[in-house]
Amino acid sequence: MTALPQTEFVRRYGPWAMVAGASEGIGAAFARQLAERGLSILLIARRAEPLAALAEELRTRYRVEVKTISLDLAAADVQERAQKLALEHEVGLLVYNAAFSTVARFIDTSVEEKLRTVEVNVRAPLLFAHVVVPQMVQRGRGGVVLMSSLTALFGAPYVATYGATKAFNLALAEALAFELAPRGVDVLACCAGATETPAFRKAADRAGGKQPSAMAAEDVVKEALAKLPRQGSMIPGRLNRLAAFVLGRLLPRRVAVGIMGRATEAMLER
Repeated sequence: MTALPQTEFVRRYGPWAMVAGASEGIGAAFARQLAERGLSILLIARRAEPLAALAEELRTRYRVEVKTISLDLAAADVQERAQKLALEHEVGLLVYNAAFSTVARFIDTSVEEKLRTVEVNVRAPLLFAHVVVPQMVQRGRGGVVLMSSLTALFGAPYVATYGATKAFNLALAEALAFELAPRGVDVLACCAGATETPAFRKAADRAGGKQPSAMAAEDVVKEALAKLPRQGSMIPGRLNRLAAFVLGRLLPRRVAVGIMGRATEAMLER
C-alpha cells in the first residue's frame, strides 16, 4: 500500500490542510504525516497549549507553515470561524478527527453530554464540509477525510450516541464521495477500531487492561492517507477488517451488537 508521490499529493491536496481535533492521538498523527508530505497545517482544537507545542514541533521538524486555532467545536459560531479560515487559506484537504464521547449507559448520560456528542461529532463536521467543499469544487481538486469508527457499522452499547454519530459520518462521506468524484474532490471515511490514544488508554485502564490490542495512531493515519484518492470508506488494520467481516457478514446483527456491547461494558465506570 503506497501513498501518492509527494509532489502529486501536494498538488492535489495543498497548500493547506485543515485538521480538526489535532491536539493529540490520531489528529496529531495526521498533522505530522501531512506536514511530512509538505502541506501547511491549520491545527484546530479546544486546548491551546498542546496545539502550540505540536505547531512548534512541525515547524522545526518539517519546515512548513503552521497556524493554531483554539476552538470549541461545539460552539455556536463554528461555521463563521471555519468560513473565515477558508477565506484566508486555500484549504485543499479537510481532516475532521475531533470527537466527543462518554462510555456510559444511555440512561446514565446527561442530555448535555448527548447533545455535545452530536454537536462535536455531527454538526461541526457537517459545517466544516459545507464551508470548504464548494471552494474545492471551484478549484476542481481537494479532499475530505472524516474519521468514523467500527461503532458506525452496528449498534454500539454504552457508547450509543457516539456510535450513532459515527454512522452519520460514514454515511455522509460515502454519499459525498459519489457526488464529488466527478468534480475532482476525494472523500473518505476512515472507520478506525481500537486505537492507542490518550482517551482510549483511560477507558482501557478502567477495564483493567482487558481490551484487545489497539493500533498505533500513526498506523491508522498511514493507511488512511495511502487510500487517497480512493473514494468512500476504509477500515485500517487487518484485524479490524476481519472483525468487521465476521460481525457484518457471518453473524446476525443482534449477535454482533451483543459482542460489541460485552467488549465495551468492561470500560464502564465502576
